[in-house]
Amino acid sequence: MSYLDNLLASGEQPLRREHQHWFVLAADARYAILAWIAAILLLILNGAAFKDNPTLSPLIGWIVIVLVVGGLLSLGWQVLRWQNEEFVVTSRRVLETQGVINKRVVDSSLEKINDAILTESLFGRIFGFGDLEILTASESGISRLRMLRQADDFKRTMLDAKHELELELSGAKPMPSPALRAAMPSAPAARVDAASGDLAAAAASGPPSAMSADDVTRTLANLADLRDRGAISAEDYEAKKADLLRRL
Repeated sequence: MSYLDNLLASGEQPLRREHQHWFVLAADARYAILAWIAAILLLILNGAAFKDNPTLSPLIGWIVIVLVVGGLLSLGWQVLRWQNEEFVVTSRRVLETQGVINKRVVDSSLEKINDAILTESLFGRIFGFGDLEILTASESGISRLRMLRQADDFKRTMLDAKHELELELSGAKPMPSPALRAAMPSAPAARVDAASGDLAAAAASGPPSAMSADDVTRTLANLADLRDRGAISAEDYEAKKADLLRRL
């Protein structure tokens, strides 16, 4: 079980996990690579110029050992950092975790995501990575996923999860767990009633019950929000608005 599995809420399911491309690991390990190149050059120099020097030859040998071991330690640390930087799409959020010892987790709620911009260069399309910029309604949250592996599939999964969540919140699809409402009527108008919460009684059979002015105002605001997000059509909104006004 990874660290992020312990952060999931009840009923929240991970849908896709990704890391940055291994090119990022290679770039972060550049100091280790430079140390090994320097060790190789010193070995060549030692064999060519200082082989018979009793003072410099052992010193160069120790320097080579330090460079090799230091490069291995640096590479190992960068591998741990790369493995622990994970991006996850769940049924509720997009999460990013960083850090080997000290953890840092940033998440963006799917319902607050306005858009996602995918940038793939020719090189990125060949090797399967891209930059994904997530635009949210809040100032905080994940903003840019750099050199993400299979960024197009990650974006597609994220947008599909956002659509599924909007269907659940609108009442068009039942919530998996925990349930948001006790019942989910089947008729389209009744699903809108269940989404607003205040119109659940209207789905039952019989004449519509009277509502207070505050209830009607609050329910109209909820319906307007559903209309603006595309969960219901403008015609459904107007029909429901007329129905609510008749209940005053």
